[in-house]
Order: sequence, then structure tokens, then C-alpha cells
Amino acid sequence: MSSPSFQLGGIGRALRHRNYRLFFMGQGTSVVGTWITRVATSWLVFRLTHSAVLLGVVNFAGQVPTFILSPLAGVWVDRLDRYKVLFVTQTLAMLQSFALAALALTGVIQVWHILALQVVQGMINAFDTPSRQSFLIEMVDDPADLSNAIALNSTMVNGARLIGPAIAGILISTVGEGWCFLIDGVSYLAVLDSLWLMRVAHRLREFRDTRVWDELIDGVRYATGFTPIRAILLLLTVTSIAGMPYSVLMPVVASDVLHSNAATYGFLMGAVGVGALIGALHLASRTSVRGLGRIVPMATMLFGGALVAFSASRNVFLSMGLLLLVGTGFMTQTAGSNTLLQTLVRPEMRGRVMAFYTMAIMGTMPFGALLAGALAQRIGAPDTILAGGLTCILAGAVFLRYLPKLREVIRPIYIERGIIPPPDGP
Repeated sequence: MSSPSFQLGGIGRALRHRNYRLFFMGQGTSVVGTWITRVATSWLVFRLTHSAVLLGVVNFAGQVPTFILSPLAGVWVDRLDRYKVLFVTQTLAMLQSFALAALALTGVIQVWHILALQVVQGMINAFDTPSRQSFLIEMVDDPADLSNAIALNSTMVNGARLIGPAIAGILISTVGEGWCFLIDGVSYLAVLDSLWLMRVAHRLREFRDTRVWDELIDGVRYATGFTPIRAILLLLTVTSIAGMPYSVLMPVVASDVLHSNAATYGFLMGAVGVGALIGALHLASRTSVRGLGRIVPMATMLFGGALVAFSASRNVFLSMGLLLLVGTGFMTQTAGSNTLLQTLVRPEMRGRVMAFYTMAIMGTMPFGALLAGALAQRIGAPDTILAGGLTCILAGAVFLRYLPKLREVIRPIYIERGIIPPPDGP
């Protein structure tokens, strides 16, 4: 089903597909709520404890289940109906947000409540994220539009990142964190409605002779044995552990370094969203995967360099400008990596590889958050962010060094699948 009104000069070509268009609108609403909750949760923890360590601990609790469960979740995503899995995970996430809202609005919430509910959300995300990533290809009838769908998905997430933190900052300052959580819970109704309206060919559950553990091992061997996928996942892992903890330390930076309030904190996080939106729109405007092999490590180095400069800033407006570059670099790296993985992976391995992608970004982040919280307590938040930025620059440079060898492996696959004409490569 096609509609010229959704072309947007090529940037929105994936919106021609009805199911993807429904997903885009429903998920877009829900993700705004998710970002509101993320900002409100961090601010609430810092308000209750004034501890950088506990900020790291709470983030660790929310994401470590993803690290532990994602590999097994990927196996089940390859076996089950991804549409049905998404319906269940989104419903559970909605209930989790309502529980958080009830505790906050009644004034009984304590840090251990937040920790417990973060663990629950992490368990949900372990199944939800690889399901969503793998379901993208089922919502887009034309494989040529897959890379655009991935980029548009990132555009939607980061448009929400722009709006959500700004709303959260205002709500926290006026009515408190509880209303942020309540709005998030209500926002899940939009994505559940979009899933309900989709027309999908439901997959039957596959009964296989092989055991789940054996399929997990096969997935690990495939991801670690195929050099391009291994390299992409390693770069994402380093970036998530070393660079992304800056977001955990943002309440500390906003309050103690820039001497600002919750509203400013929301706008700082919003600046990251602006940059990420720019990066996602750039990728959405691309019509080919060619060049992504170089763009991904260059974006990683941009991300790291902006973090280094941000660590030295003591001015709110300069910090916002640098965070815009931080957002551009990180989103270009992650969305570009997603596109490369989706176009390289064997179809029967898609769920498992996208679970490893989830694990590399979200699953490893808690270890970085925990490390950053402890390190910030000793050397301060700015120097912790500086060390992470330098590590990202180094990781991007190493990837660039090995890029010619990776291209030799990628090029034949893309030619065979008709993604690029011979003799060009990514």
C-alpha cells in the first residue's frame, strides 16, 4: 500500500507501508513518555539521595537484566510471533509505569521501590527491544526501504528525546515526578492501539528439535565468528560502557557543575535529542548503505570528542551546544550500526543478532553506569566523562584502521543480495 503524501522527498519512504506507518505514530507517542520517565527517574533518585553512586546503581538495576536475558530472549524471538511478543511486553511496560506513578503520587516511594521496578523494566526490555528491531523487516514490504525504516525509527526516538526531557523538566518543577510516570503509562495506549490496527500474517510457534541452549550457542558462534558483526558489536559495547554513562551523571553535572535546576537539566538532555534527531534525519535521507562503514567510526569519534569538550565546559549554553554534537555522534553510530547489522545478518539469525545488538547498547550500559558512579565519587563527574570520551575516540580510530579488511568481507555479501551493484561496496 503506497501513498505519495508520505514520501517527504525520500526521507519518509518507509511510511508508504501501512503497518510501519501505524507503528511509527503509536511508538512515537509512547517513546515521548519513556523519555519523560527516564529524566524523572534520574532526578527523583538524585533528589532523594544526592548520590552519584546510587544514580549508577539504579541505572545498573534497570539495564543489567537486559545484559543477562537478551541472549536467551533473542532465541525465543527467532521462535515466536514477534507481533504477539511486542503486545505482551508493551502491556507489561505500561503496568510498570503505572506502578511507579502510584508510588510517587502517594508520596511513599523510596529508592528500593525504584530499584525493584527498574529491574522489572529491564527484564521487559530484554524481550521487547530485539522483538521490535526484528519486527521492523516484517512491517516493511520492500526490503529496499528497510534502512530508511531503521533511520526513521531513530528519528522518531530522538524526536521524542528532544520533546520528552523538556516536558519532564517542566513537570518536575511544577507538579513533581509522579505525574511524569503517569503520563508515560497512558502513552503506552498509543502503541498498543497501533499494534491492534496492524494487518499482519501471524507466525506459528516453531517447534524445533534443537534445544534453546544449542541455538543460543549457534547465535554466539555466528556473531563472534563473522568478523564485520563482531567488530560492530565490539565498537557499540565500548561506546556504551565508556561513553554513555555521561547521561547517568547529568543530574550531577546540571546541579553541582553548572549550578542549575531540573528545568535546565531537562533542556540539557533535550539538546542531546536535537543532535540525535539531526543524525537520524541525515541517515534517513541516505538511499544506500554505501559509506556507512566509514560513517559509523567517524560518528563514534565525534561522540567521544564532544564528550571531552563537554567535560571542560562550565557554561550552560556551551554545554548544550556540545551535547548536540554528543547526540549526533551517538545516534549516527547506533542507527548506522543497526542498518549494517540488519543488512548483513542471515534471516534465521536476526532475532539473536539483534538481541546481541540490544545487549551491546543497553545491556552493557549498566556496568558503565556503575563504574562511572563510583569513579565520579572519587575524581568527579567531569573527569569521568573526559576519560569516557577519550576511550570512544580511540575505539573509533581502531575500527577505521581495520575498515579495509571488513569491506573485503562485506562487499561480496551486499553484491550477492543485490544491495549494491558490483564492484562497489559499503
